[in-house]
Amino acid sequence: MAFEPRMHLGQKLAQVQVMSPQMQQSLALLQAPVLDLQGMVNKELQENPVLEEVPSEDQPSPDSEESGELIGAPDQNESAEPPGDTKVDPTDESNSEPYDDFQAQMEKLAELSEEWRDHFNAAQPVPMPISSQEDTEKRDYLFESLTAKGTLSDHLLEQAHLSDLDENEMTVAEVIIGNIDQNGFLQSSVEELMKAAGTDADTVDEVLSVIRSFEPAGVGASDLRECLLLQLERLGKMESIEYLVVEKHMDALGRRRFPEIAKSIGVGIDEVQDIAENIGRLDPRPGSAYEETAEQYVVPEVYVEWKDDKWEVSSNREEVPQIRISNAYKDLLSQARDSKDVREYIRGKIRDGNFLIKSIHQRQDTILKIAREIVARQSEFLDKGVGHLKPMTMAEVAEKVEVHETTVSRAVSSKYMKTPQGLFEMRYFFTGAIQTSDGGEGMSNTSVKQMLSELVENEDKAKPLSDEAIVKLMGEKKVKIARRTVAKYRGELGILPSSMRRVY
Repeated sequence: MAFEPRMHLGQKLAQVQVMSPQMQQSLALLQAPVLDLQGMVNKELQENPVLEEVPSEDQPSPDSEESGELIGAPDQNESAEPPGDTKVDPTDESNSEPYDDFQAQMEKLAELSEEWRDHFNAAQPVPMPISSQEDTEKRDYLFESLTAKGTLSDHLLEQAHLSDLDENEMTVAEVIIGNIDQNGFLQSSVEELMKAAGTDADTVDEVLSVIRSFEPAGVGASDLRECLLLQLERLGKMESIEYLVVEKHMDALGRRRFPEIAKSIGVGIDEVQDIAENIGRLDPRPGSAYEETAEQYVVPEVYVEWKDDKWEVSSNREEVPQIRISNAYKDLLSQARDSKDVREYIRGKIRDGNFLIKSIHQRQDTILKIAREIVARQSEFLDKGVGHLKPMTMAEVAEKVEVHETTVSRAVSSKYMKTPQGLFEMRYFFTGAIQTSDGGEGMSNTSVKQMLSELVENEDKAKPLSDEAIVKLMGEKKVKIARRTVAKYRGELGILPSSMRRVY
């Protein structure tokens, strides 16, 4: 019996969690670093006319009773209705004065807005004051001193235009430069460049040779070996033993097989180590100096200081925007008795503003509670340093602070804590545990990495510690760890294997 597929409509009940826009905004505020928070609040200040920033002279001092809350933060029992918003009978003539006053204010605001718009539309440029010759020279010197860091391609093209390349060769140069990556290496073969530029191999080789004479030295090489050779040529060391080692023994050099190189070129192992150090001073990524790296600025959310024989945690109130509901709009709402649309508009904006203020207040309170719990659990770290960082999970902190684990994750994301040990991301303090042989609470993996780093730093360079030897030494310090975990941590720390750390 064959079954024929058919389409049909049906209904079913399902529970789906839908986040309201206000809840989404609250979570976004919690997750945002303080610098992003400033931008979000500034946007709300532009879009919500009832909000205003609290002047610095009106902000409470850290020692005042109000310092624990944001200015304008609504009380838990405060309703969306502002003070003074009472129902008034519009037919009562005794109440006509507030309404007339409201209408006059609105008309005045509209009149001022129109006057300013006309003023700016009709405004003429104001002539600049005549400056002295000395002022002009200072200004010119300032502008000429400002430099814009261009890309590697811009730098190479500028040199190409200053070279002796003709128009056809310049076209080939642009194709070659376009195929050089940010590290300075050529990513295309001669055949591919010939096809892209529509020319022959000799022309490509000739133009490529010119580009390889540009700054930085080593640019345009096809691989690391060629890059180092170009730099040695630029230094006039084509006849040097460093040039010979790079040209003939690059693979052995990379694997630090110094005895093999010494035997091949007929010198001592100590001399080969000196040669390797000289080669190590060359730049393996000549184009890296022109990389466009975005500078990252961080501002601590909380400060940890030792006061009165205990660790105190405080919020960075200076960087958190202080906002409040403008009293002018509360007054307008209480007077706008006969304008339902205006009343609803202002009431909605006040409600949104109150929720924003409350969300910022809740954000600060949540971060501060989590920070205090971190400090309570990591007091030994604050006293003695990274080696004493204890294992700690977000679930443990969430249970203590009485919030969900995801709330802790959002609250510590991209947030920084200023401590006597330095500036740390709050997420840094949450680490897994490595069990100890005495059955204690264990050590954090960060502390174990610190221990591994110290072992390698103090090892005998002629007989570096193998991963198995590190496991045994850590076992003597009551740290149970597998060899593969040592290899993993060693890789994360950028520590080479023992065979490549050996110094002869």
